[in-house]
Amino acid sequence: MTPAPQPGVLFVCLGNICRSPTAAAVLRARAQQAGIALFTDSAGTGNWHIGQPPDARAIAAAARRGLDMTALRARQVCRDDFTRFTHILAMDRNNLAALQALRPPGGVQPRLLMDHAPARRQREVPDPYYGGEAGFELMLDLIEDAVSGLLTTLRA
Repeated sequence: MTPAPQPGVLFVCLGNICRSPTAAAVLRARAQQAGIALFTDSAGTGNWHIGQPPDARAIAAAARRGLDMTALRARQVCRDDFTRFTHILAMDRNNLAALQALRPPGGVQPRLLMDHAPARRQREVPDPYYGGEAGFELMLDLIEDAVSGLLTTLRA
């Protein structure tokens, strides 16, 4: 019997400097703590931040929760991602629509990250880029809740 392939999770937001790299860092840390083997990455539907590190405010908010995002660099999502990853999770409906338009035939079907946090009424992770510190804390709260549900799915 051939073992199942290692799961791969790609998180996608608009610029890949706030929400999606934060989600990748949260999942990486939680999966490691739980002993779950997976690979994770993040990307943006837009291309204007390619090669840049995450937003300094996202790095600071993550660091307050023990997460290090300083090595991450922004990239744009590509068609190959739909066959490289077993899960592609968008932060909001606009990015989900962009992913669905890019998805090649037979590629993994993207979903919203918040689909993994069914107890939450909020279905999207709002972009904190133009807000203050509270927006980054809310972003992390939502991502942490959804990642907990995602880990349950990945364990199954």
